[in-house]
Amino acid sequence: MPELVVLHPGWQSTIQDTGRSGYFRQGLSEGGALDEHAFRWANKLLDNEPNAACIEILLGKFEAEFTANAMIAVTGADITVTMNGQVLSHWSSHCVQRGDVIRFGQARSGLRTYLGIAGGWQTPRQFGSRTVVMRENLGGLDGGPLKQGDRLAFKAGESPARRAVPEALRPEYQTPLTVKVMPGYQYEHFGVIARRTFETAEYIVSNDINRMGYKLNGPAVAADARKLASEGIAYGAIQIPPDGQPIVLLKDRQTIGGYPKIGCVASLDCARLSQRSPGSPIRFEFTDVDQIQAERRLFDRFFNHSQWVDDERQIVWP
Repeated sequence: MPELVVLHPGWQSTIQDTGRSGYFRQGLSEGGALDEHAFRWANKLLDNEPNAACIEILLGKFEAEFTANAMIAVTGADITVTMNGQVLSHWSSHCVQRGDVIRFGQARSGLRTYLGIAGGWQTPRQFGSRTVVMRENLGGLDGGPLKQGDRLAFKAGESPARRAVPEALRPEYQTPLTVKVMPGYQYEHFGVIARRTFETAEYIVSNDINRMGYKLNGPAVAADARKLASEGIAYGAIQIPPDGQPIVLLKDRQTIGGYPKIGCVASLDCARLSQRSPGSPIRFEFTDVDQIQAERRLFDRFFNHSQWVDDERQIVWP
């Protein structure tokens, strides 16, 4: 089977799909691509199934060689990508030939870049997913990030036409971000002043961030109950530990926890947050479930039903 040979793995590069659902009761995190928007576009450009595995590259510096012809797509963080020294356009698909070497520079804005391939990367499935959760040593080739010398199989076959994401649909990762929050069922543990502080203050992304969650720095938010009995934790849950600094929990979060949770960030805003680097300003905005569900339905409908037209250069949404 054709393979991609990893020459340099970069800071942290992992295989990710949409995640491992249905195993929370067994103590397994769902995992999956943190920036679902960039991930879905990588697969859309290639006519892949929505769950096809991509390589999630943190900060760049990834380098690899193809052993066969293929079609790839690059989306996500603003980064210089070259093929045999020639710069590739971003948010686009590209043909590669046997022996071609792809190199990723240092990300300029955003944190995570996605490298997709027609048919998806063919790593083993574990508990119904190829996704890597390093804390659990699951997924990928050996449960961890890619290493020098690793070989990733992919399917040979007919490649789709070259395509590019329209400029208007490409995100900007340096703009200030306001994330939508649904009040949680522990919302009442926070007084009026704490809620007002949480919604009006500006928070800054700290250096303490990873695939498990983002810790933010800013005005402290005090809860009446500092610690509760451990319970299941939803994607996007905002834990408030004793120091009052919010922690937004992401795909590789622990399955249970006991800190009070003031609310839950919308899944699409979690994806936007995952591309913000330390020092980025973040604000919170309470909203209702209807608004968040409507945005989610539009997102899913677009990626499920939009089609490439006009000699594969434009996309329409019926």
